[in-house]
Amino acid sequence: MNDVLTSGALNLASLIVSVIVLLVGLVLWFFINRASSRTNEQIELLEALLDQQKRQTALLRRLCEANEPEKEAAPARPEAKSNDDDFIRLVAER
Repeated sequence: MNDVLTSGALNLASLIVSVIVLLVGLVLWFFINRASSRTNEQIELLEALLDQQKRQTALLRRLCEANEPEKEAAPARPEAKSNDDDFIRLVAER
């Protein structure tokens, strides 16, 4: 008789452990799925933002080009300057 009660208790304990593991698994799945869907929404929003920024950049370039004054011929640079100026331009600034 003792064996019947012991095997029944083991079956009940096994069932309880299985149910607890199942519940923990479902809770973990819920939070992982929720985080994944939020991440996907954020990625979609960032892609839309990037698209809008590209459009704004293109528009700003067109506006700058349209408002840019016509460049006249640059005056010729006098060659009378010494070669020291050329050397100074080659030295890196700090």
